[in-house]
Amino acid sequence: MSRPITYLLLLLIMMIWGFNVIAIKILVDYFAPITITAFRILTAGLVVMIFLGVKKEFRKVTSQQLIYVTIGTLTGYLGHHFFLATGLTLTTASNTGLILGLVPLMTSLFAILFLGDRLTLLRLLGITLGLTGVSFIVLNGAGKLQGISTGDLYIFCSVIAQAVSFIYIKKATETMDARLITGWMQIMGAVFLFIVSFQIEPNGISSLMNKPLWVWAVFFASAILATGIGHMVYNKAIHQLGAGESAIFINLTPFFSLTGAWLFLGETIALEQLAGFIFIVTGVVLGTGALEHKKEYRVRGTVRKES
Repeated sequence: MSRPITYLLLLLIMMIWGFNVIAIKILVDYFAPITITAFRILTAGLVVMIFLGVKKEFRKVTSQQLIYVTIGTLTGYLGHHFFLATGLTLTTASNTGLILGLVPLMTSLFAILFLGDRLTLLRLLGITLGLTGVSFIVLNGAGKLQGISTGDLYIFCSVIAQAVSFIYIKKATETMDARLITGWMQIMGAVFLFIVSFQIEPNGISSLMNKPLWVWAVFFASAILATGIGHMVYNKAIHQLGAGESAIFINLTPFFSLTGAWLFLGETIALEQLAGFIFIVTGVVLGTGALEHKKEYRVRGTVRKES
């Protein structure tokens, strides 16, 4: 696959992921949040596993791999999607999309803390700008600590959970194919979410009854396109372009979330949210080391030409 086509596919996936926040907002408004999330993740996992089976790339996991995958599942699927689904019932899709834009930045921060990545001045500045951007969003003009909503805090917790999971996914990918990890984590994550939903949503299954067909269309689009195929395409892009270059595209998801919330849900976009968006995107570019990686790549290219 050529680089221009990969770039085009990444752009399409970022748009799908941005609009997926709106899709999930619709789903949690119509269904019991944790129950429908479990079904959505299960559907995505089955799509991935069927794909791997057709390609004959399905593999068993070792005990060490299972440990990494289980921890990644508990944080990245149970933790992340529990807080995401619950938070979306208490806050707006626009706020959610913007706060989720912090995932690459928080992943970079945890990589510095737990994987020994280098903390440079640019990265420190990026982390500061990103967190400043979130403060603009969660306060949303309230101007005081009491203005923070419970829903926004849930979404921020989902970001932290996702970032922690990426640390263990990184460990697992040293010996496992990323797509196989995705499939296993989605199946296991769905099981964990079902267990939780049975405890806190006893009427969760009944909430699936008598819903409009268009809502189910949103469900399958979210599960198959965004969660299933989307993650496989992104993992393929990481393999071809590298994690640093691929991560830059994630900066586009808050923009599409913001646009989708305005177009499809009629949410008003506040000046504080736009300011937060600018701070977060700038923070992610600096905090993830994207500029540094780009500079190193150019230096290596210059050295090759001179030699």
